[in-house]
Amino acid sequence: MTSTAARCDAGVRAASQAALWATLLWLVLLWLREGGVQDLGGWTSALLSTGRLTGLVASALLLVQVLMMARIPVLERAWGQDRLARLHRLVGFTSFNLMIAHVGLVTWGYASGRLTATPGTLWDLTWDYPGMLLAAAGSSCLVMVVATSVRAARRRLRYESWHLLHLYVYLGAGLALPHQLWTGQELLGSTASAVFWWGLWAAAAGAVLVWRVALPLWRSWRHALRVTAVVPEGDGVFSVHLTGRALGRMPVEAGQFLTWRFPGRPGWTRANPYSLSAAPDGRELRITVQEVGDGSRSLRAIRPGARAVVEGPYGRLTARARTRRKVLLVGAGVGITPLRALAEGLSYAPGEMTLIYRYRDQPLFRAELEGIAARRGLRILALPGPRRTRDSWFSAHAGVASDRDVLLGWVPDLAEHDVYVCGPQQWADAVRRTALLAGLPADQLHLETFAW
Repeated sequence: MTSTAARCDAGVRAASQAALWATLLWLVLLWLREGGVQDLGGWTSALLSTGRLTGLVASALLLVQVLMMARIPVLERAWGQDRLARLHRLVGFTSFNLMIAHVGLVTWGYASGRLTATPGTLWDLTWDYPGMLLAAAGSSCLVMVVATSVRAARRRLRYESWHLLHLYVYLGAGLALPHQLWTGQELLGSTASAVFWWGLWAAAAGAVLVWRVALPLWRSWRHALRVTAVVPEGDGVFSVHLTGRALGRMPVEAGQFLTWRFPGRPGWTRANPYSLSAAPDGRELRITVQEVGDGSRSLRAIRPGARAVVEGPYGRLTARARTRRKVLLVGAGVGITPLRALAEGLSYAPGEMTLIYRYRDQPLFRAELEGIAARRGLRILALPGPRRTRDSWFSAHAGVASDRDVLLGWVPDLAEHDVYVCGPQQWADAVRRTALLAGLPADQLHLETFAW
């Protein structure tokens, strides 16, 4: 049952990986053409040559990570924003490390290989070479972004603060451009290299302007989303109902999320991602929010009539990723929100969809899920209470068998299902390990996490 969309997405993933490796190969060829290997024969020239190579790769990867998070629709659909975010993190740290190596190697080379002369040489290069002051400012922005992206620091920051600081990567990339164009011999040394670099810069800048700025503003204006009601759903959880113009033309599916801003409330300029908790019907959208920070907490007081500015929709937790007739939904806590929308929005016959829902005290959407079960034949397996052990994703309600055996006992034909998972990252990782151990093919497992 693999759909045309799923095959197309697989092709996009393969093509984008091939494009990345082709880009890196092209950079090596540029370096070789400028005598990169020959320069390795002397100590000073070897430092400069290696520094040029690390600078080339660092610059390209910096632009690649911008493209990764530019919300390009074809990449978003193929990879999913959470996977792109993890790859973006890997590429970003690699680019930063290579940038530091570039600065150190080139400065050491200009200091004629003398470490003691390196600090003074760095000062002279910064002040005397064209574009270097701007490059230093750009590097400072990137240092700030990387420092706040280290997991220990990331855990101490509110999502809204981290998101705002992370935007400085664009400023850092922009400030580095003059230095690269004025002093990088491999960048403009030939027509081919000039076209390559200008094309890569234009693609990154254009993608950000089109998909991070223009499209969200146009879509928000076109649909004119406004709050109609704020409804409590449970302890610290509430739903926001919205309506707008021509919602039937909004390209949003059950299981997707959008990033939301509500002008007029404190901190409204900082966007927050929230999944749809009901399948879109062309008349109304609904998101369900758990109070976990200042941004989500302030939403409870939002008034009917308040405007919403959105980016998206995003996410692969949709019918697009589906490859099998049978579906298993596995959710925990407020992670049930996109799964509840999928249970309503996906096509399936009675008995073809199963929901495993873990919650501590009271389940969200109990009446709604029971209604879907009655109308459409959804099978619901509840897991109330705390986890039975730290390593298990089941509660004591599941008994004493291993997670794998419990899962196969409940869903014996697991390998014939697509499995959609949403919940806290560590819990979702445990579900993933169990499902793969139980024989589920990896391409039939679809996860959505917001722990970026």
